Amino acid sequence: MTQASSDAILSRYSHTLSESDGIRYRDLNHNGRLDVYEDPRQPVEARVEDLLKQMTPAEKAGLLFINGSMINVDGSIEPIPGEAPYALHASQQLRELAMNHFNLWNIPGVWPMATWHNRLQALAEESRLGIPVTIASDPRNHFTRNIFSMAATEFSQWCETLGFGALDDPELVQRFADIARREYLAVGIRLALHPQVDLATEPRWPRVSGTFGEDAEVSARLVRAYIRGFQGARIGPGSVACMTKHFPGGGPQKDGWDPHFPFQQGQVYPGNNFNYHLIPFEAAIDAGTAAMMPYYGVPVDQTDENVAMGFNKAILTGLLRNQLGFKGIICTDWGLISDLMLDGVVWPARAWGVEHLSRAERVLKALEAGVDQFGGESCPDLVVELLESGRLPMERVDQSARRLLRLKFELGLFDQPFVDEDRLEEVFNNPETLGMGLNAQSRAMTLLKNDAGSLPLGAERRVYVSNLDAGLAAQYARVVATPEEADFAILRLDTPWQPADTTIPMALAFHHGDLDFKGEKLEEILRLLRTVPTVVVIYLDRPAVIPEISTAAAVLLGDYGASDQAVLDVVFGRVQPAGRLPFELPSSMEAVRTQFPDVPSDSVNPLYPFGFGL
Repeated sequence: MTQASSDAILSRYSHTLSESDGIRYRDLNHNGRLDVYEDPRQPVEARVEDLLKQMTPAEKAGLLFINGSMINVDGSIEPIPGEAPYALHASQQLRELAMNHFNLWNIPGVWPMATWHNRLQALAEESRLGIPVTIASDPRNHFTRNIFSMAATEFSQWCETLGFGALDDPELVQRFADIARREYLAVGIRLALHPQVDLATEPRWPRVSGTFGEDAEVSARLVRAYIRGFQGARIGPGSVACMTKHFPGGGPQKDGWDPHFPFQQGQVYPGNNFNYHLIPFEAAIDAGTAAMMPYYGVPVDQTDENVAMGFNKAILTGLLRNQLGFKGIICTDWGLISDLMLDGVVWPARAWGVEHLSRAERVLKALEAGVDQFGGESCPDLVVELLESGRLPMERVDQSARRLLRLKFELGLFDQPFVDEDRLEEVFNNPETLGMGLNAQSRAMTLLKNDAGSLPLGAERRVYVSNLDAGLAAQYARVVATPEEADFAILRLDTPWQPADTTIPMALAFHHGDLDFKGEKLEEILRLLRTVPTVVVIYLDRPAVIPEISTAAAVLLGDYGASDQAVLDVVFGRVQPAGRLPFELPSSMEAVRTQFPDVPSDSVNPLYPFGFGL
């Protein structure tokens, strides 16, 4: 964005513009004079200190919390009468709690998002000190067949992070991140709650799809490129800040059960491989990641107390701050302090190891451990309570407030926080970027088996399709109604999973459990494979256990988030798959159960090894 266009947007949306000695500025505290923190010429540190001196304890406390918000379909910011929202509106949290950090889940579209954002920033201008809002988001450029990736909608759609791991192409990753950065900027998202650089050493873990795979060095290479694409060489007004997660690596979960939920709380290291999981985080720190998010789990017997990462001083201060030299923001994962009611069921706070503490005591312990900000919480009153009781020194709150304010200043939010609603069409639905995303989906796919050079199929082939758009397939070949009529079948599958035995609604969406097809489902697949030569395309959000399918299939392809078009482009030879497995595919569930969850590539006699691809 040019300076002229930035000034024009500011003139259009800001209500606080003023001028002093030829300097145009936003009079954010409405006092009619140019304060140091309002002066764009001043060093960031001077601006931070000037603002900090003017803030009340409640305003400082509000900085320390980030939580989700609703967006109305018309871009309005106030609650709609009669609605039953899943979260408070940002406008409520801003006015009532002095909060100015919010994250978004599903949005109704990019225009409502941009409009909502500008209206919210205008509301923030009206606050006592005019502190701008920081908007955060989980990934928005991938697929949603698993958790923690928002629907791409108008954003360009690429393979999952695993696909980038399969390609191991830092230049492509940086190009993707730069495109995603521009899309985020266009709607006002300034903090990416990613990259996720956990290592996929436990194949049953539901969050494998968000990683770069199981190899630490590949992940380290790619996270550097990812952060460069989003942040640039240094954080500035054109950056989207990155919150790298989940320190010190969430991969080694016991039996693959995720510590979002009380049925599994511990990360285990039977292979004595704790330090291996630090390698990508060291790379992220080297690349200048703005923030770091620790995970929920307890690092079992790795520190002097078995408490969750967000409460663990040895992990956050001893290791992350002192040993690794991280100077940025530490933000907890969501919901460490307060229980949440979901569909009438209590989802307990992820306060593993400190469940006995009160909410205020949990806040205090996390701050003493080294936390700067609490994710998924809206309770700054607890910080004020701790300050007033003398249990929490103001100096400790100021320490975290400085880090959070510094990032807002570095991002340029105090000088120009608004977005140009008229430029959305230029950024989104861009044929070039959409085409690049589609190509990445196809190229990331891994060709595991290709009997007798079956691929690519020719347009003259008669094909039967299952779990794939027949109308789209008809643009590539002749589609027939039954396997018996076909020369080839194309079958799309997902890696198996089983819902956890729990009443917590969100837990039921996590892809836990065994990785193999069983019983009638397996027989149904094999019947098709015996009937006609079949191209099996399996979505590898986790490492599938598919020995019988691999034997019977004519062609076996792994995908890491791919549209039907991306799949068909590979099957019919328009794009060559180039991905190599970012993890090994085990040969049996017994091999999975006997491998070490903290060690990569250690299952007995894998069906396909790490890095395999034809």
